[in-house]
Amino acid sequence: MISPLANVSPKAKIGKNVTIEAFATVYHDVEIGDDTYIHPNALIYPDTVIGSGCKIFPGAIIGIVNQDLKYKGERSTTVIGNNTTIREYATIHKGTADRMTTKVGDNCLIMAYTHLGHDCIVGNNVIVANNGSLAGHITIQDFAILEGVVAAQQFVNIGRHAFVAGASLVRKSVPPYIRVAREPLQFIGVNTIGLARRGFDKETIKQIEDIYRIIFVRGHNISNALDIVESEMPDTAIRREIVDFIRNQPDGIVKGI
Repeated sequence: MISPLANVSPKAKIGKNVTIEAFATVYHDVEIGDDTYIHPNALIYPDTVIGSGCKIFPGAIIGIVNQDLKYKGERSTTVIGNNTTIREYATIHKGTADRMTTKVGDNCLIMAYTHLGHDCIVGNNVIVANNGSLAGHITIQDFAILEGVVAAQQFVNIGRHAFVAGASLVRKSVPPYIRVAREPLQFIGVNTIGLARRGFDKETIKQIEDIYRIIFVRGHNISNALDIVESEMPDTAIRREIVDFIRNQPDGIVKGI
């Protein structure tokens, strides 16, 4: 159902069973998937694709031109996956020539007043709580959780199943499977509760704990710690993921204990 008081471009592609409430605006070159619900006063700007089963709450702004001073008007996109919820007054800016897109995956929850800057790539099943602020060019991998009022610096990466405590300032990348807190941001442990809830077995969680004990607790520098992990720990997909993530962060990772 599209309200007669909604402003929907005839050049927008609207799926089946879509609701667009009064005073919402959907511009041209927008695609909205089946069963999506657009609340009043939401704004969906051109070159945006929204998946099926999404909920876009009042005042959310998706796909508006970014704030990057280097942006020259190149055509770029904003993509929202399936079954994702964008809460009140969240802002999601379109990409630039860097990645040409800003993307949020499936089954995500982007809470009220959150900002996702240009060229952010957010994986599946990610939660960014109220007033989160992500600068441009950030990657957040699947199942990561950022609590309220987290601010992340441009170009940082946050690994799978990571947990960032509320009101944290993220200046360095956060490896997968860990919890981080304090100022400056540092490792405070493995995200054992979250991993158990998502079906990781005790043996796998113990392996993750053993790896991060070498990296963050024993006092080695990061390069030496990774060498020790590779020489002492079993060669598993988890080990390779952690080591590869850390080695591919040119600006470094968060501090150890």
